[in-house]
Amino acid sequence: LRDFDRVRTLYSKYVEFNPTNCATWVEFAKLEAALHESERCQALFELAVEQPTLDMPEVLWKAYIDFEYDQGDYDKTRELYGRLLALTDHVKVWISLARFELAVADDPESRLAAARAVYERAYSRLKELKLTEERLVLLEAWREAEMSESQGDVAAVEKKMPRRVRKRRKLDDGSLEEYFDYVFPDDEEQGARFKLLAKAHMWKQKAAAASVSEPIAASESASENNEEDGYE
Repeated sequence: LRDFDRVRTLYSKYVEFNPTNCATWVEFAKLEAALHESERCQALFELAVEQPTLDMPEVLWKAYIDFEYDQGDYDKTRELYGRLLALTDHVKVWISLARFELAVADDPESRLAAARAVYERAYSRLKELKLTEERLVLLEAWREAEMSESQGDVAAVEKKMPRRVRKRRKLDDGSLEEYFDYVFPDDEEQGARFKLLAKAHMWKQKAAAASVSEPIAASESASENNEEDGYE
């Protein structure tokens, strides 16, 4: 125990000297976990993730999540995923959370429903952020999850898969560059709805302009008739 106390002292001095070093925080926490000091380990992780600057935060957060998962505290694991997603929308974090949900529930139907809920949230968020490549990566992971379950609905995910199209863009020097992009079905549907709404708006504007011009024309005609009859 005295040797471990000395190691603790060394780790403490190092993280005090360089609190941005995630590898040291992780090793310090692993030491406490190996000694079955779960509360100390958790306290270290909490102190680490609260640091304003970290050199490899993804490594630290993964270690913390893995620790709580290994402890069997799934509610705490979900909480950590939630806190991490408040800091980043990285597609790997979303996929990791969905796979976690797929692994922890005993009932196949419940776990698939929980995983789908995560994938749907993630898809909406990545779509909102216009992250094309990330959306494709997410859909591929989602499709794989559906394929792994007997009650999976692969067709529903397939309907969301994009098609690869060739496009051109103008560069700064005026030349054109060809590149490939992905067009998602729901984006096309949304674009079609916007076009329809725009046409409806234009029709309303034209109808309103016509209704205003007709009384004016009628008034001018009546005035001309009055002048012809000798009225002013």
